[in-house]
Amino acid sequence: MGQPDSSQPSPSSVMARLTLSALERASQDPAIWRQPEVHHAVLISGLTVMVNAMAHLQADLESTSG
Repeated sequence: MGQPDSSQPSPSSVMARLTLSALERASQDPAIWRQPEVHHAVLISGLTVMVNAMAHLQADLESTSG
């Protein structure tokens, strides 16, 4: 696996920024947290970021150990 293009953000960093932006906007309206869809979206986004980050870490570990 080659080095990622530093001029392009990784999909996990894009997802993290989008999630934080959405949470910032949502935090301005406390009523939004009454909607279960918001909780699901936050969980899915967080899990997506975590899985992508773990894949990057694993790839880094494999490239340094082999």
